[in-house]
Amino acid sequence: MMNNKTYPNPQEFWADKRVCVTGGAGFLGSFLLERLRERGAKDIFVPKIEQYDLTDIENIRRMLDDAKPDIIIHLAALAGGIGANRARPAEFFYKNLMMGVPLMHEAWKRQVEKFVALGTICAYPKFTPVPFKEEDLWNGYPEETNAPYGLAKKMLLVQAQTYRQQYGFNAIYLLPVNLYGPRDNFNLETSHVIPALIRKCVEAQQNGDDHIVLWGDGTPTRGFLYAGDAATGIVLAAERYNDSEPVNLGSEMEISIKDLANLIAKLTGFEGEFIWDTSKPNGQPRRALDVHRAKEFFGFMAQTPFEEGLRRTVEWYRENQDKIN
Repeated sequence: MMNNKTYPNPQEFWADKRVCVTGGAGFLGSFLLERLRERGAKDIFVPKIEQYDLTDIENIRRMLDDAKPDIIIHLAALAGGIGANRARPAEFFYKNLMMGVPLMHEAWKRQVEKFVALGTICAYPKFTPVPFKEEDLWNGYPEETNAPYGLAKKMLLVQAQTYRQQYGFNAIYLLPVNLYGPRDNFNLETSHVIPALIRKCVEAQQNGDDHIVLWGDGTPTRGFLYAGDAATGIVLAAERYNDSEPVNLGSEMEISIKDLANLIAKLTGFEGEFIWDTSKPNGQPRRALDVHRAKEFFGFMAQTPFEEGLRRTVEWYRENQDKIN
């Protein structure tokens, strides 16, 4: 479908906007700040967790007093892989809910121009037909291992839609697929699958290990989006999209965990074997997104080829390995 819409000039759009990016000091946030500056944003406020605990309403209010934002882009989240979600489900539910819902409410009370809420693919039902379409979002319960996280983030969609309906508040909701790229979290206790595999393969190669043990059986599939592309999608939505429908942010690729592990082994030079621990959970059976809405609504399409993005991520990890615990 061709996109013939006319869009605002980005330099003009951002020139006089005060932008608050929660989670701006994190992985995705680092790419988002780059994109915002490239497109003309000069006044960007990034609340650091050391100064503002966004699960506390008084901290939220103080942060908004200090930021005085026209636009809020809410990236901040407590996130992690299957292991972290299984170990701390209550924390993942409470902290994500309390970071998001009161923040949007206070933003509405202060007449903030626009609120960009980031959801998660974990909000989709466990057996959503692939590729995931936004209209399937409510057709079942999420995959159990990360349902508390997914549902907490999903409440921001309900809030965005109801606040638009009742108050005319301009809140939008984006659903990014699994992200990856340089500067990702490589801590094996909390990391997602790509950084975990890269770290395990590089360390095994360096230690001369002949095998790596991985969770599950390798059959689940995932879609991935380079974090730099995700940042571009978020900025385009902030500039161009002003409606209530949730929008997927992703690419059109889908790869099994087994094939992913083999690809990362190739890119890192690990020549041993993978042993699959089938006593550990697989997580959701298949995940890949339908990405037509993002193209139609605000002209976003992923640009970074998957193997190229992985190569950049491996290089970054090798260069920074000694700084990562």
